[in-house]
Amino acid sequence: MKPAVLVATIVFIILAVLHQDVWNWDNANLVFGFLPVGLAYHAAYSIVAATFWAIVMKFAWPTRLEEWADEPQD
Repeated sequence: MKPAVLVATIVFIILAVLHQDVWNWDNANLVFGFLPVGLAYHAAYSIVAATFWAIVMKFAWPTRLEEWADEPQD
């Protein structure tokens, strides 16, 4: 397994665990005076997850499979 794939897998597992934000369920505080903490957390989480998947596509994408699929068929 390539190191980039291993790192991506570990980060994916960490993000999956962090997505279950049980510590914010009973928090009634507001961020910026109007945004509930849970919603602010998920907004930040979404940005982090989107950035993570962009990095995964850049460094851990199986390009040899794409090259194989794009080869002309005889």
